[in-house]
This record gives sequence, structure tokens and C-alpha cells, in this order.
Amino acid sequence: MTEHPLQHKLRDFHIILGSGSPRRKKFLEELGLDFEVRTKSVEEIYPEHLKGHEISDYLAQLKAAPFHNELGAKDILITSDTVVWHNEKSLAKASNPDEALQMLQTMSSDWHKVITSVCFTRMQHQQTVHAITEVKFKDFSDDEITYYIDQCQPFDKAGAYGIQEWIGMIGISEIRGSYTNVVGLPTHLVYKTLMELVS
Repeated sequence: MTEHPLQHKLRDFHIILGSGSPRRKKFLEELGLDFEVRTKSVEEIYPEHLKGHEISDYLAQLKAAPFHNELGAKDILITSDTVVWHNEKSLAKASNPDEALQMLQTMSSDWHKVITSVCFTRMQHQQTVHAITEVKFKDFSDDEITYYIDQCQPFDKAGAYGIQEWIGMIGISEIRGSYTNVVGLPTHLVYKTLMELVS
């Protein structure tokens, strides 16, 4: 049986996913990796002067900080953060239906960027990478947006939407870059960085 190229390289290492996101967990499983999920709560506050990938880089590193004293020599911790960037502004998670409606109305018939940063932390080394995907929405009616919010409750997602959900199926007219990045993890970049980390 042919051996998984990355799993072979990682055979002496222990991967920790520092995220409770079911989407990120599923992606690591689909990459064929053995890993442990370990979560710690972090207040996701960043300096106001940061823009775009600077925000997601900062937050991915912030999420790694509580684990520093727990990592062994063979541990590789993966933490991640996704930002939706539109009109020079970060659209965070909506806290209620009105906020979600406002965000989606703002992005309707326009391009926005989805930026996911992934931080790889070891005892003596930390590396952060990010991917940027440009997404174009069609012109949404308020009825379409309201239906989506009622059906999918997208309050755990940056920009108040999930590309893999109904709104993605009916509303995305163009995409430039990685699809998995928009879902929450740029899998091609995770694979590439892990291959380089243990080479």
C-alpha cells in the first residue's frame, strides 16, 4: 500500500489542532493527517491599526499563545483565523440577524477578500502563512439574505456567511483563489508548510 507522503514525514511528530471548528477538523482529516484537537478560549481583540492579513496573522498567533508552555519537542500546533475584508474594513462574526443582514447587504454585487492565516508553532519556532481569495457576490435581494440567515444561522462565520452553504450555491458569481481557504483553511498551504517544516 502506498504511504501518505506527508504522514510518512510526520510519523515522529504530534499534530495539535488548536481549534474547535468542525470545518478545520474535517479538512485535516481529509488531508489524511493524524492529529489531536485541543481548544483554549482567547479573547479575539487586535490592535486597530492592523489591516487585512495583518489581522488574521495576529489572531492566529494569539490563539497559539496559551499553548506555549504545553508543547513538547515533537509537537506541532496549528491555529488559524479567517477575516473577511471589504471596503478597507474587517467584517467579523455577526452577533445577531440584523448585523448579518447588514454585512451581506454591504457585500452584495461586489468583490470581497477572504483571508485565512495559519500559524504553526513548535517549542523553538513559529511560522505564520496566509492565503487570500477574492469572492464576487451577485446582487442579493433582501428576501434571499433573510432566508439564508433564518435557515443557516451563520453567526459563527466571518462575514456572516459560509461558501459551502445555500448562499454560496446561489450567490457566488466568481472566485479567484483557493476555495478551501474561504471555507476556513487553505489546505494546499497547510500541506506545503508542513512538508517544509519537517523536511
